Amino acid sequence: MVQVTRKDEKEANENIIRRFNRKVLQSGVLSNAKTSMRFQKPISKTERRSKAIIRKQRKAQKLSKARLGVR
Repeated sequence: MVQVTRKDEKEANENIIRRFNRKVLQSGVLSNAKTSMRFQKPISKTERRSKAIIRKQRKAQKLSKARLGVR
């Protein structure tokens, strides 16, 4: 966890925010959170490809219907 010291008497708020942001970046908390957000379960290449093909087909159908004015 990130530990930040308290505000000094004459320290500006911008300096406190800058110091806090630097400590958070150095601790690696944000990078760990971002990697956990992008985590994907390991699946085979063929399954991934087939899902991508299905997505592209659905998107093409949606665009063609939009061009025709059909919902």
